[in-house]
Amino acid sequence: MVKPWNLEQIYDIDFLKQEVGKRFPFYDIKVSPSSVAFYCNIDKDRVEELFDSLRRVLLEKNYVPTLRYEGGEYILYIMKRPVKEEKPTWLNIALLAATFITTLLTGSLLDMGYSDLQSVPDIYQVFTFKHLLNGAVFFSLPLMTILFVHEMGHYFISKKHGIRTSLPFFIPVPPILPGFNIGTFGALISSRDPMPDRKALFDVGFSGPLAGFIVALPITIYGLATSSVISPHEIANEGGVYLGYSPLFFILAVMIHGSGGIAIDLNPVAFAGWIGLLITSINLLPAGQLDGGHIFRAILGEKQRYAGWIAVTIMIFTGWMFFALIIMFLIGMRHPPPLNDTTKIDFKRKLLFILAILILVLCFVPFPIYPAG
Repeated sequence: MVKPWNLEQIYDIDFLKQEVGKRFPFYDIKVSPSSVAFYCNIDKDRVEELFDSLRRVLLEKNYVPTLRYEGGEYILYIMKRPVKEEKPTWLNIALLAATFITTLLTGSLLDMGYSDLQSVPDIYQVFTFKHLLNGAVFFSLPLMTILFVHEMGHYFISKKHGIRTSLPFFIPVPPILPGFNIGTFGALISSRDPMPDRKALFDVGFSGPLAGFIVALPITIYGLATSSVISPHEIANEGGVYLGYSPLFFILAVMIHGSGGIAIDLNPVAFAGWIGLLITSINLLPAGQLDGGHIFRAILGEKQRYAGWIAVTIMIFTGWMFFALIIMFLIGMRHPPPLNDTTKIDFKRKLLFILAILILVLCFVPFPIYPAG
């Protein structure tokens, strides 16, 4: 015999009725094992404020509310909050330290004029104080600062909106890839709560790229100003590689060094800035759970997926085929809706959306790396 669900053990119905009723007068309620659905009347002028108040109260009891407009009715679904295992803080610290070491070694290699450990004739030279110091000051610290500020932008805005989130997880990569290394695959934070509404979704999505861009821009300018101009033939003769340039990087290079048959031998600071601007543009792509996916989903709603397909199509026909496949098959094109998907975006955020698109276009590098010759 199959026992019926004891819904009173799953949900505190009286508590939910009390808290929902304070904010959203309801005229019907349906209880199932998956959720409690309240059919509500809403105050459109205060729905955002009232929903956020309800969300914060329910999260303390491990409930998650979702507001939807379906069939001409506003329905407030309340579900049990899934329990996520929180990673210990020591893991964030360990990954931060490991990433500093891998970017430090990469910087030391760059200071010596090499791009990977296998190419160094005397491996012990990588660990000398001079090269390590220069690698730290002129590559590791600028790059790590860009990444750290980017992730902390997400972190503090998430806290502002009452979204529980982790500290940054940095991803270290030893400089062993042949020909091209940056010492890391970036960093990320993990949200422990769903996005409450479109405004929070936009703010959290844009805060990281904007903060990282603000730091990467002066680092790039300083790096370009202190880099040397050489003939393109020198790179080809030495078997080096060309780094592709974004519109912004090209504009800055022309403003600083002029134009006409020259190449710029990027020093480690300029290379760190180049990476920072590149990471900013990749994060702003309007797909899945990328920062750009957050931003475009907040502004365009369900139409965000069309922007994602446009971006992936462009990537397929440029130098980003592999990453386009990662987006399509691992990250995904669609972005899930926020808990309250009924409110609209204000004019200020629409202006910031234009700024986000502008930064994406200015920082995107169609062909990031190709051999000289």
